[in-house]
Amino acid sequence: MIYGVLLTAFTVYILLDAFIIPHDIVYISDTVESTDASGSDTVGENDKTDDTDVTEENDDDTSVTDEETTDGGSGEIIITDTSYICDEFSIVITTYRENDTDIYVADIVLGSPSYLSAGLAGGAFGRNLTAKTSEIAEQVGAILAINGDYYGYRDTGYVMRNGYLYRTTASDDEDAEDLVIYEDGTWEIVYEADVTAEELAAAGAYQIFSFGPSLLRDGTISVSKNTEVEQARSSNPRTAVGYISDCHYVFVVSDGRTDESEGLTLYELAEFMQSLGCTLAYNLDGGGSSTMWFLGTVVNNPTSSGNSIKERSVSDIVYIG
Repeated sequence: MIYGVLLTAFTVYILLDAFIIPHDIVYISDTVESTDASGSDTVGENDKTDDTDVTEENDDDTSVTDEETTDGGSGEIIITDTSYICDEFSIVITTYRENDTDIYVADIVLGSPSYLSAGLAGGAFGRNLTAKTSEIAEQVGAILAINGDYYGYRDTGYVMRNGYLYRTTASDDEDAEDLVIYEDGTWEIVYEADVTAEELAAAGAYQIFSFGPSLLRDGTISVSKNTEVEQARSSNPRTAVGYISDCHYVFVVSDGRTDESEGLTLYELAEFMQSLGCTLAYNLDGGGSSTMWFLGTVVNNPTSSGNSIKERSVSDIVYIG
């Protein structure tokens, strides 16, 4: 009996340690004015300021229902329920229907690559620190946001956010692919087995995401029809980012696991990203994590089981703002 109690207690502790108890916490404020491996000064998420933080939320969480024009100081800002256009960037959201699935595409054109940022749950890096995509988006003052790579689910894989290198431990998987976004706005897919995180930082990396796999390289599909991520079904809700040209990107989120939307395979997702004109595309955390948020409203129908539509808490987001 004592052995059984001890075994149960140990099992509970292991589960809590793996999924609940926070570890290795680094707060955003601790990274401000510190130096990363590249020797450059880093900034926190809330240090970047501009004149475009214009969000108007109604009591029903629907940000904008009709076209609206606002004098933002630096120029005219045009807001609708599916678009945000200002001098600094434009966002236009379109819903597609492919493979019996609703797919939401945010077409993004930036005046500067600095408007693409990453946010962390609770403003801190650490395993088992999570919050809903909508909560992190509101915390950082985002206009558009999607879930990120859920770095906290893993102990390995490079993690760089907004110029600060948080994790330098490579994945045990020799085929692990990372998306690197450089300060100049260029994107690259790298194998962790071929390069260290410190080398990427020295080369000017600003964001490193380590979920994967890559979907497109040089405009060519880089997954097979049988490729799948660990613990995933063949058809799933998906989240991906794509590069079309300099400062022209797309955020893509699909529904899935419901009667209305079957979900996408990775190959179907790659084909769709290719049809949008992407030359490079990368898969982020999907399934119940897949969420797109725009000006106070969740755009898609996030679900883990299909029985209820609700957001899953995640480690991080990618956002415009």
